[in-house]
Amino acid sequence: MEDLVGLHEGAAGEPVALQELWGPCPRTQHRIRGFLERVKRQLFRVGEDWYFLVGLGVLMAIISFTMNFAVSRVVHGSGISELKVILSGVVLEDYLDIKNFGAKVVGLTCTLACGSTIFLGKVGPFTHICCMIASYMGKVRISALGEYENKIKQNELLVAAAAVGVATVFGAPFSGVLFSIEVMSSHFAVWDYWRGFFSAVCGAFMFRLLAVFNSEQETITSLFKTRFRVDIPFDLPEIFFFVLLGFVCGIMSCAYLFGHRRFVMFVRTNCITKNLLATDKPLYAALVALILASITYPHSLGRFMASRLSMNLYLNSLFDNQSWALLSRNSSPEWPPEVDPNNLWFEWYHPQFTIFGTLTFFLVMKFWMLILATTIPMPAGYFMPVFIYGAAMGRIFGEILAVIFPEGIKTDDGVVNTILPGAYAVAGAAAFSGAVTHTISTALLVFELTGQFVHVLPVLMAVLAANAVCQNFQPSFYDNGIILKKLPYLPRVVGRKLNSHWVTAELFMNPNITTLAKDSPLDEVVKTVTSTEAAEFPLVESEESQILVGIIQRAQLLPFLQAEPSIQTPGHQWRLQDVLSGGCPVEPVTLQLSPQTSLHQVHHLFELLKMRRILVTSMGRVVGFISWVELKKAIADLANPPAPK
Repeated sequence: MEDLVGLHEGAAGEPVALQELWGPCPRTQHRIRGFLERVKRQLFRVGEDWYFLVGLGVLMAIISFTMNFAVSRVVHGSGISELKVILSGVVLEDYLDIKNFGAKVVGLTCTLACGSTIFLGKVGPFTHICCMIASYMGKVRISALGEYENKIKQNELLVAAAAVGVATVFGAPFSGVLFSIEVMSSHFAVWDYWRGFFSAVCGAFMFRLLAVFNSEQETITSLFKTRFRVDIPFDLPEIFFFVLLGFVCGIMSCAYLFGHRRFVMFVRTNCITKNLLATDKPLYAALVALILASITYPHSLGRFMASRLSMNLYLNSLFDNQSWALLSRNSSPEWPPEVDPNNLWFEWYHPQFTIFGTLTFFLVMKFWMLILATTIPMPAGYFMPVFIYGAAMGRIFGEILAVIFPEGIKTDDGVVNTILPGAYAVAGAAAFSGAVTHTISTALLVFELTGQFVHVLPVLMAVLAANAVCQNFQPSFYDNGIILKKLPYLPRVVGRKLNSHWVTAELFMNPNITTLAKDSPLDEVVKTVTSTEAAEFPLVESEESQILVGIIQRAQLLPFLQAEPSIQTPGHQWRLQDVLSGGCPVEPVTLQLSPQTSLHQVHHLFELLKMRRILVTSMGRVVGFISWVELKKAIADLANPPAPK
């Protein structure tokens, strides 16, 4: 029997398969199938890779958010801003809970699976993961040894974990420790220094060793090898160009931080995006991923941004010591069908667009695309993208110099030193990322990554110049996160600019303080304690003298107040001193402020001792207290004085 048969005699139409005649409505099924085939042919005329890339970006973003939403709502973003707040003494509930570990790992894996499409890294989330493990290990240690919970010991573990998180991402122990100190600590105990180094060295060594065991490398070596000349790596006049590059990176970092803060505020206040983030976060993540995937598609605009390269290949190509502009003068290579690992600069070359066109287009597009990607509610690191962006800035700067000085720079002795654009890419990566994060340790990081220290002086000068510009005009990226998330954190105080040494505690302290006197009747004590939710109360000698005696914790006082009425005797009025003599503990006051203590000193004590509230006494009498609320308001009024009435 033939596979194709006709319809009823005299019927018009093409023959259909015999199997279709057995089903209902065979002619309708045949027409629908034909229509779908035509739609498929039209859609896939642009190439099915485009749809797979779009689907990959959207799917990974949705999976990342779904894991976060299902397990916890505190694991999206970088995590370093919250860790900075925790290390300052603030308790963020459940942020370091081990139950968030799985969501963070799976979400970060999906983020990294998107590759250069989303253009995000893993430094921040990985540091958060390390701190979660450290916090859990600390609790296990307490349970196993039967010790009491020591907040100082827990803080030491978190400091070491932060160093390990950065060190194991790049395999760079020295810069990892220094970076974690600069980013997360306003004051750092030297006792924690060797602990962080020890953990970071162990983590970095194992990270490098695993690459050898996995046959990725023959021996332990740097991640991004460079081959700069060692005898005369740079000429003295080039120092000026490196410093100029640092100033350019500083200006661009100010623009990036300002644009990021303003755009995030716009997204959170705009009625459309605000509703999407509140009710349909997966839809928002999918839309952003769709936009980024459409732009970075290699056969469209992605052709001009080297979008086929991964994050690591971006750095490998940008750190190349050859001048692409000079190479393209002598040859016009074709765009290879696949990425050529031996000629990565082919990805940046376009015959009509030139090397300068592709690098400029990359910088312009990635500037706003990176800001847009940071609004996606998913675990992601933001250091690696700005590191690559700075490398691209340095690369185009070096290529311009290579064109201006094609024969190199001649010394007084007649020696010609050619321009190395890769060296400027190294300096740009360190300068821009250092300015965005307000750190100097990025200079050491690039040397640990490349394995060459020949450009120590020019790179360090570029980083210092970039930080000098950015720190005077914009807060760091992680401080931006604290501001946008409204996390409890004390702002910096620069005494010479704000004249904080002339502002005393009596001018901004809160005089409305609730005290408990030893001679107060028990009924008044109960009324005072139940009318407020304060966790502790200052204990004074009497209502008249207000001489400070100590501190009573609310949790320890309540059981005694609940037990005392049952033992009261007729004709005897019970007072607080009777409760205290019954065993209620009174803690000594180890730190007090004078009304003449300056704002600068108060701020220093709060940061150094991680205090939440300090009492103010005058000649032993309690006259008020200062908490974070009063201190932040005083700093804000000093930085932006209120208009005179």
